[in-house]
Amino acid sequence: MQTVSENACFGGTQGVYSHKSTACSCDMTFGLFLPEEAKDGPVPLLWYLSGLTCTHENAMTKAGAQAWAADHSIALVFPDTSPRGEGVADHEDYDLGQGAGFYVNATQKPWVPHFRMWDYIADELPALLTEKFAIDGDRQAITGHSMGGHGALTLAMNLPGRFRSVSAFSPICNPTGADWGRKQLAAYLGEDESLWERHDASIMMRKTGFDGPVLIDTGSSDQFIELLRPETLAEAIATRRQPATLRLQPGYDHSYFFVSSFIEDHVAFHAQALWS
Repeated sequence: MQTVSENACFGGTQGVYSHKSTACSCDMTFGLFLPEEAKDGPVPLLWYLSGLTCTHENAMTKAGAQAWAADHSIALVFPDTSPRGEGVADHEDYDLGQGAGFYVNATQKPWVPHFRMWDYIADELPALLTEKFAIDGDRQAITGHSMGGHGALTLAMNLPGRFRSVSAFSPICNPTGADWGRKQLAAYLGEDESLWERHDASIMMRKTGFDGPVLIDTGSSDQFIELLRPETLAEAIATRRQPATLRLQPGYDHSYFFVSSFIEDHVAFHAQALWS
């Protein structure tokens, strides 16, 4: 593992690190904020999964989450959204290829050699974090924005017991039911739609739900709301009687202005679960 940078931040350290990934067969980069309390022992961890076109850097520099994480003595990890580099497949469309890993393990050409973001987030990076840093692997929570909200919800519901809480900002709630999702799932996983279901938050909510608190915020003026389909997830939550808080925030769009406006709420929400 290589240290790219480390900066003092709200009494703790905001670092950026790179390492050779076995899952993705390339070098991967992630950001990690450690609060001051990590100097004395392991602290809980909140994952932040970013959306389409983002790297590890977007949320790390735009969301303003570190201030609130420091208040609650929580670490924050900002993984990249896809494999990158020479020899990694890409696409001319922004919503496929590098920057658009969709948090799945690809089974189709040309994606299969590198696009194994599910294994990277579920297995490889957690093991690295708990080995190299003062992270309490038994106290984890997860959030994300847009494609990252999709990843946060599906990982949380497919890995029971891993995360104590899950939240999302403007998540892609029903990718099997909208063009924005069907395109990527078909490209990465093939035409067998039964293989798509575990990567659809609305379907997984009906099937398994989540054993813990759920918080979801979407802006009423989100320019992608027809593709996000928040009403489908709301229906699944109601059908399952899943304890959850869903909020449609008036006037907010899909941007990081929206995320930064409500990140304090989300960090406090996860802190309550992580420290209980």
